[in-house]
Amino acid sequence: MVSASGSETPRRESRLRSSPSAYLRSAAEQPIDWHPWGLEPFTLAKRTNRPILLDVGASWCHWCHVMDEGTYADPEVARLLAQGFVAVKVDRDQNPEVDRRYQRQVGALTGEGGWPLTGFLTPDGEVFLGGTYFPPTDGHGRPGFRRVLSEVARLWREEPERIRENTKALRDALERMRAGRSDSDRSRDGFIAGVRADLSSSYDPVHGGFGLAPKFPHPTAVSFLLWDAFAHPSSNSAERARETLFRMADGGLYDQVGGGFHRYSVDESWHIPHFEKMGVDNAALLAAYTEGAQRFDDPRLTEVVRGTLGWVREVLQDPLGGFGASQDADNAPGDDGSYFTWSRAELKEILPPEEARLVTRFFGVGTDGRMPNDPEENVLFRLLPLKEAAEGLNLSGTPEATLERALATMRAERARRPVPSVDRAVYSDINGRFIGALARSGAFLGDAAVVADAKRAADRLLKEAFSPDRGVAHRLDPTGARGYGLLEDQVAVAAGLIELAGVTARADYLAPALRLLEVIDREFRGEDGLLRDLSPALYDGAAIGGMTEPSYPLEDSPHLSANAQAALAFLRTSSLVHDERWRERALALLAPIASRIGGAGIFAAGSALAAGLATVPPATVVVEGSGERARDLLLAARRCWHPNVWVFGGRPPEPFSLPVELETVTPSSEPRALVCFGTVCAPPVTEPSELRALLATGPKVPVA
Repeated sequence: MVSASGSETPRRESRLRSSPSAYLRSAAEQPIDWHPWGLEPFTLAKRTNRPILLDVGASWCHWCHVMDEGTYADPEVARLLAQGFVAVKVDRDQNPEVDRRYQRQVGALTGEGGWPLTGFLTPDGEVFLGGTYFPPTDGHGRPGFRRVLSEVARLWREEPERIRENTKALRDALERMRAGRSDSDRSRDGFIAGVRADLSSSYDPVHGGFGLAPKFPHPTAVSFLLWDAFAHPSSNSAERARETLFRMADGGLYDQVGGGFHRYSVDESWHIPHFEKMGVDNAALLAAYTEGAQRFDDPRLTEVVRGTLGWVREVLQDPLGGFGASQDADNAPGDDGSYFTWSRAELKEILPPEEARLVTRFFGVGTDGRMPNDPEENVLFRLLPLKEAAEGLNLSGTPEATLERALATMRAERARRPVPSVDRAVYSDINGRFIGALARSGAFLGDAAVVADAKRAADRLLKEAFSPDRGVAHRLDPTGARGYGLLEDQVAVAAGLIELAGVTARADYLAPALRLLEVIDREFRGEDGLLRDLSPALYDGAAIGGMTEPSYPLEDSPHLSANAQAALAFLRTSSLVHDERWRERALALLAPIASRIGGAGIFAAGSALAAGLATVPPATVVVEGSGERARDLLLAARRCWHPNVWVFGGRPPEPFSLPVELETVTPSSEPRALVCFGTVCAPPVTEPSELRALLATGPKVPVA
């Protein structure tokens, strides 16, 4: 290691070695004197009059690994950093509030964003230069980091006025962005119509999904389309939602062997993904595919629900309850998803000839899934219908049985490969999303074990991370809960607990959810009644630089934004406890959201969904009686779709409540389902087959 004077000094023990972050620990062996985020490096920078290098990344990020393994392992880069900078490394999953602010600042200054995020900061925490990935020397069309560091150090020493000009330019740019925000007085209907039009114009009629490459799944947009099809049956929204779900599930975006979804597709056809698997994405997609399986009653969509659950429970589940954050794309330095790809030669080696031919045909081996850097390796995607792929083959059994047998062999073979690492950190926002998704999918499947996993995650968060006055902490470190005061944790956990409470009819999940919603309403309000991403009164992190600025998470990214999720949670709570005050809070929040992001298109889909749900009377189903017929009715009700429905096996206890019209109905010991839409109730239903049509076409009287 090199000191600030340039002399050789013994290397100090890395500050990152004992970090709870797997991403930071992975950098402990680098020849960089990294500091974790906190006051210490900024104090040091002020004392020594040095700029700060801020590196923001994540354990799942491929290009973060490339920069760590190349740029930050370079001795000359290490020397330059030690000579003139204070180096700070941030895990964006551990500190999303830091990432959010510096992504915005670097983006406003350079037009670049993403991970790794590279920022040069003053000791006061203001960005004056930045970018994303930098190789150690000039290459990839980018300047080498050695040259960048030398020039930044020279500017800092010799042209401090340039630094001041850049920080002022950034402040001015951010102020222009704030001043230029849309503040139109957009009606709720106008807002919904605008998002609908934007989704229609960006929809890909060939491959499903939205936009061009790189192509991200947008589960909130799918949910909006499902609502739109319910509210406007003559629209083509249902067809577009269905096509998007099927195309993503048939593509390489979905892991055809191990289940679960990769981050995004590098091509428009969903063939070749970026291979990291994110907890936040899989929770959102699990919920969307559960909705799709309910709405379209298709076994393929149910299969994807089961496959995604299988990956989540096998790979991310924590023995103590809850779920980890992500699985890496790579299994070694320089790798790019080799754990997930297959060669034709490998398939021939491990499978009997006819099975290998079926797999090769069915999964398009040798066609559009070939890896650009190694065409012998293939991402599997469903090229043909299975029966067509099996034509002319001499299979020992049905095509379905043969495929399942081959996949079992492939899973066993893949298990012998080096496995990409899993970030086991338990974050509340991700776990809140999983709690809600597992509760709903477990109820849909009639699988009590899946619901039990949701309960174990909820029980752990409530025991270890929840405080009635402070809300829920962001993460569970070995030393305890840390990171209080972040909005996304509060809304995700509250929303997850509401779904779990509705599925289990347990007040001990509903009560803390209501408490969290009260904390959100009290502690996170900002300008125009919008919700800030952190509460100054509750936040326990370092208030440095941009951290003191208010920030409002309004757009889906592509998962549901915190403000949209809060509005949805208020609406779902109102329909669960039949308290109009929660609906009023949702409407009060949606008005400024619509004004601010009315032109955000697909990134406003979550808020448009909430605005749409506010126009639909919620459905309540109570299944009475006992025995097999009652169980069939309950499962049938939970397998049906409605955009805002609660299904109870019997009458729930307080503080749950039913529509007044149901409260006055005399309970029956005979199996039957009582169904209400708002205050309009249908005659009792005794046949499971009648429930789907009733919920799909029940009274849709607009709500004011």
